[in-house]
Parts: sequence; structure tokens; C-alpha cells
Amino acid sequence: MEWTGARYADKPTVEVHTWIAAGPAHVWALVSDIELMPRMSPELRSVEWLDGRSGPALGARFVGRSKHEALGEWATTSHIVEYEPPRRLAWAVEDPQHPTAIWRFTLQPQDGGTLLREWMQMGPARSGLSFAIDRMPEKEQKIVFVRMREFETNMTVTLAEIKKLAESAHSSGEAGL
Repeated sequence: MEWTGARYADKPTVEVHTWIAAGPAHVWALVSDIELMPRMSPELRSVEWLDGRSGPALGARFVGRSKHEALGEWATTSHIVEYEPPRRLAWAVEDPQHPTAIWRFTLQPQDGGTLLREWMQMGPARSGLSFAIDRMPEKEQKIVFVRMREFETNMTVTLAEIKKLAESAHSSGEAGL
């Protein structure tokens, strides 16, 4: 990730991608299993569906609990805002109309496998990062940049884990997990 000088209000974004030697149905089974994500994420510790749900659907909600060495521990409620199996899954964190972040996976058939992208947008609503910016407003651009680099690194780890699981399940002939 290169320096952009973005501020929080700019709603900065980051995207990573990988090609996976498994079809979209195999990859979708992993991506849409939100409860599996803590195994693949350096920050996310647990996920719990709300309202009696057991999987994603448009409008479904889940609580995610995260931990970061410098930011501490926190929980957020996310709302599924895009659900198009096996192509797209996105959720807005906290208020879907004014989220603290938006996260999205997109899957595209490519060369006999799947091109998987993970994208996120910071803001526009205030988040835990806003408190650090409030304390050091002169460092806002650096704070935003460092956090976006952390997201990029963590997302790269997540996609590598999804790739590993999808390809091992695909090569062993498993339909899913």
C-alpha cells in the first residue's frame, strides 16, 4: 500500500485479491461461513449470529469480537448489506446507513478457478480509530495510513487461509467443510 495522505473522512479503501484453484461454489462455502473467519483473521476473535440466524442473508446481523495489541478489545454488530451467492457478500459495521466500515468479498470464475477479492472501506461513521485521531489530530493521515496497512496485511492473511482451505478441500474432493 502506498501513501495516499487520506483522512478518515475520505472513506479510504483497501482491496486484496488472490486466485484460488477451486470453483466459486467451494470458495463461497468458506467465504459465507462467517463463523469460520476468526480462524483466518489476525484480529477477529469470534462471531455470533443474532436474531436466531445461522448463516448469511440480506439484513442478517452478527456480532464480531476483535482484539488488537494497541487498540484493545471491542465488539461490533454488522449487517449483511449484499448477499448474492456465490458472487458477493458484504456487511456494514454498526449502522448500515452510516457504517463505521464496510467489508466485501467478491468471487469471480477465472481460468478454471476463482478470483477472490476482499475489500474494505473505513468510515464514514466514527470508529475506535476516531479516538486516536481525536487525541492526535495532527497525525490523522499517518494513523489512517498505518491502520489501512494493517487491514491490508490482515486481509492478505485471511485470503491466504481461504485459499489454503479451498484448495485442500478441492484437491481431496470434498464438497465443502
